[in-house]
Amino acid sequence: MRVVVVGAAGQLGRELMRVLPPETTVGLTRGELDVCDADAVGRCIAALAPAAVVNATAYNRVDEADRDPSEALAVNDAALGGLARACADAGAFLVHVSTDYVFDGTARRPYTEDDTPDPRGAYARSKLLGERRLEAALPRHAILRVAGLYAAGGSRGKGGSFVDRVLAQARQGKALRVVDDQVTAPTWARDVAAALARLVPRLVVGSAPSGVYHVTNAGACSWLEFARAALALAGLEVEVAPRPSAPDDPRPRYSVLANTRLAAVGEPALRPWRDALAAYLAA
Repeated sequence: MRVVVVGAAGQLGRELMRVLPPETTVGLTRGELDVCDADAVGRCIAALAPAAVVNATAYNRVDEADRDPSEALAVNDAALGGLARACADAGAFLVHVSTDYVFDGTARRPYTEDDTPDPRGAYARSKLLGERRLEAALPRHAILRVAGLYAAGGSRGKGGSFVDRVLAQARQGKALRVVDDQVTAPTWARDVAAALARLVPRLVVGSAPSGVYHVTNAGACSWLEFARAALALAGLEVEVAPRPSAPDDPRPRYSVLANTRLAAVGEPALRPWRDALAAYLAA
C-alpha cells in the first residue's frame, strides 16, 4: 500500500517518514511539491498512484496570520481543493491534519469530534475552512486534529518546538515567562505518527470510517505546567514565571481534545502527555 506524505519535512511529516514502511512510502517536502499549485499536485499524485495521501503541510504562524491571512488561506484552505481533486482522480484516500484551534476555548471539558467548531483567529478560521472544503469535495477522507504538537527540530515557521525553545532559553540563562491560562494536551508528533501508521491502512480498506479523528496524548496541562515539566525532566532548576495571554491573543484558552472516535474504532489511546515528554527528552 503506497502512502504519500505531503509536507514530509515538517514535525509530523518527519515522524511519519520514520515510522511508515520505507519501501511503500514517498515523502514530499514543500520544496518538492507546492500544495498551492493544483496542477503540479494533480500530476504528482497521478504519477505516484498512492492508496493514501497524508497532508501534513500547514501554515501555522498564528500571530502573523492575523496580520495577513493570505498565506494561511492559501495553504490551509485553498490547497485542499487541488489535493482533493488529485486524490479523487487517483482513487486515493486523503488524510488531512488539522488543529485543536478550530474550537473557541470556552468549554470546560474535552472537545469531541462531534462538537461544533467556532474558531477565533485567522489561522484557526483558515484550518476550519480547509476542513469544510475537504468534506465537500472528497467522500474518502479523514481529518486528523492534533494539539500542541512538538518533535525534534520543531517547526521551522516557529523557530523550533516549544520544548526545545524552553530548554535552550533556560540553558542560556534567559528569563522564562510562559502563559498559564491556555490549557491543551501537548502531543509528541511521534505518537501521532505511530497512531496514523496503524489507522491509515484501516481507513483505506474501510475498516475504520471516514470523518474527523482527534489524536492527542492523554491528559491536559497549561503551557506553564508543560514548560516546568520539561525543565524538571531535563534536570534544569530554572524559575519560570507565569504570564497571562494578551487580550487580543486568538488562541483558545482551553482546547483539550477527547479522542472519542479513535477509541470507538478500537485503536489504543495515546500515552499521557508527561510520559510522552519524558520519552521525547530521553530520545
